[in-house]
Amino acid sequence: MNQLSIGIILGSTRQGRVSPQVGNWVKEIADGRGDANYEIVDIADFHLPFFGEGTGNEPGLIAWAEKLSSLDGFVFIVQEYNHSITGVLKNALDSARGEWSNKAAGIVSYGSTGGARAAEHLRGILGELLVADVRAHPTFSVFTDFENFKTFKPAELHVDKINAMLDQLIAWSGALKTLR
Repeated sequence: MNQLSIGIILGSTRQGRVSPQVGNWVKEIADGRGDANYEIVDIADFHLPFFGEGTGNEPGLIAWAEKLSSLDGFVFIVQEYNHSITGVLKNALDSARGEWSNKAAGIVSYGSTGGARAAEHLRGILGELLVADVRAHPTFSVFTDFENFKTFKPAELHVDKINAMLDQLIAWSGALKTLR
């Protein structure tokens, strides 16, 4: 059986963002497991137009749809801005539809309250897109898991939380693949 393909989606495009640090750390742990093919998927690379604008044939939209179609599941790296997800993540979610369906997702969040409010908003959106989000949810505080709010320095205890989330994600992604 072919290994599952899991995209680690970076949910921010802001200057000075730390999502690449978090995403790369998650990928390093994930790659060590050997149970799937993991890759970083950076929304910034796709230059998505605002949902509903343009022709729908922009190269970024086509590449985004192709990338999502190639994946069996997702890990969302979610930062909390103003008690919710970023606008670019919401736009990226809205910019595809069927490509999300019958897949699973894990959420890794960070912020002043561990990004919990953003993760809860994301769960509602994922449900509408027919993405099953797993229960295990690693959270990081900007006060204790980042140095000077800029450099990601997670405590060792988070490794077990990431692995628990990935265990659930792999199980659900495999099960949902039978529906597609």
